[in-house]
Amino acid sequence: MQDQHIVSSFDRDLEGIQALIMKMGGLVEVAISDATRALENRDVELAEQVRKNDKAIDAIEEQVNTEAARVIALRAPAASDLRTVLSVMKLAGNLERVGDYAKNLGKRTSSLAHMPDIDGAAGAIRRMGREVENMLRDALDAFVQRDAELAEEVRRRDQEVDQMYNALFREFLTFMMEDPRNITACMHLHFIAKNIERMGDHTTSIAEQVIYLVTGELPTEERAKGVMPSYEFED
Repeated sequence: MQDQHIVSSFDRDLEGIQALIMKMGGLVEVAISDATRALENRDVELAEQVRKNDKAIDAIEEQVNTEAARVIALRAPAASDLRTVLSVMKLAGNLERVGDYAKNLGKRTSSLAHMPDIDGAAGAIRRMGREVENMLRDALDAFVQRDAELAEEVRRRDQEVDQMYNALFREFLTFMMEDPRNITACMHLHFIAKNIERMGDHTTSIAEQVIYLVTGELPTEERAKGVMPSYEFED
């Protein structure tokens, strides 16, 4: 009877942590959408709101880690349950990084609002962001449903994001060569595109963690990365 009580307590704890993950994921999805919309519409106020909202995402990650550590200490979960708790912590870490990249988009948007428009760039970036947002939504659905096939599909779709990034990178180079006055704006836009490409990588890591959670093994096949060489930025 005591063992049953321990199991039910663990299940309740785990449900609470998973609810936090889904709340965090929802906030990150909104951050991606708002950040790319702010860029397309040159909406500095919305971009600033994205930056402010990142604090809520960070707070939930901290809460997830605290709760997960408490569960490990108090419940001493069995191997399969421990795998679930550790996977949840890794999911939270990847979501936090995606939120950081969305915040970085907000920073760059504030700068770009005062620069000449690069024809078609903001719309293309928003389409790229929408693809990552859809990938993230599906990765989180795969987590809830413990659906390894859906997670694998998300993993494959990262190549499409890489192709979109490559196309934008070539386009920005062309704009810069045609008119040196475009260089500063294109560098900001390239930074943004690279950040979205990295969002795709972290979303793919979430999908891979779901596969590990369901099967007990990480994917053995290396992900095909088709990203062109470019300057790396940290912000």
